[in-house]
Amino acid sequence: MAETLVGPQISEFLATGQPVVAFKNVSIGFDGRTVLDEVSFSVAHGETRILLGPAGGGKSVLMKLANGLIEPDSGEIRIFGRALGEISQRELFEMRAHIGMVFQESALFDSLNVEDNVAYRLEEEHVDPKEIHERVVEALRFVELEKAIDKFPSELSGGMQRRVSIARAIISRPDLILYDSPTGGLDPITSATIIELIVKQRDVSHTTCLMITNRLQNAFTLATHRYNLQKNCMERIPNGGIDPSTKFLVLHEGRIIFDGTTLELTHTQDPWLREYLE
Repeated sequence: MAETLVGPQISEFLATGQPVVAFKNVSIGFDGRTVLDEVSFSVAHGETRILLGPAGGGKSVLMKLANGLIEPDSGEIRIFGRALGEISQRELFEMRAHIGMVFQESALFDSLNVEDNVAYRLEEEHVDPKEIHERVVEALRFVELEKAIDKFPSELSGGMQRRVSIARAIISRPDLILYDSPTGGLDPITSATIIELIVKQRDVSHTTCLMITNRLQNAFTLATHRYNLQKNCMERIPNGGIDPSTKFLVLHEGRIIFDGTTLELTHTQDPWLREYLE
């Protein structure tokens, strides 16, 4: 079996222009119920893909498949050009070192403080402790939580916990980030803060990402805003502009019913989509 794509090998793969994520005719079901039915799509290098659709439609299952947490009943999933069904557990573990994951409920370790939560992945990789601390501070500064480094999750608000989970996802400088409903359960103001961080990560680091959201406002904010480094804030793209790297998928009853750009989505003539977007 070929060696897994790690480090320079992933960089070489990204330079080829092939999709970072590619699903081909992927199906999966549980207890006799089909959850995903012949799902096919791809996410290009540097692209932000926003996955929309009604609750219970299989979006989180799709995300778990993309991270190799579960296996499909049929079809093929390729991450960084490698078919997940053809690599070993060790190779999958090494590949995950290049994937950041932000869970819906933050999934922080209650018994660890913020620094140790953010550092967890680097400690598993036996990175030098001094470098770990420096990178933790860098990641927390990115999400504007440097002063919370010694606090425990129970001392943080829901929005702060979500920001810590983003810091944990980006500390390894991943080539792919998976966001599973990063604003779920948060109030609108806090949600806007999280979306601003995602825009910042997109525009500063140009990391490929696949994001689930149930909030259309958040999705369209991503598409119509950019991050201004000089002002250190998110701003609307002038003259009604749209970010070209942000595109959409819509999942309904286990099938991809839309795959395209922001303008294509907002101008759709599909009756179900038009009602969903209202």
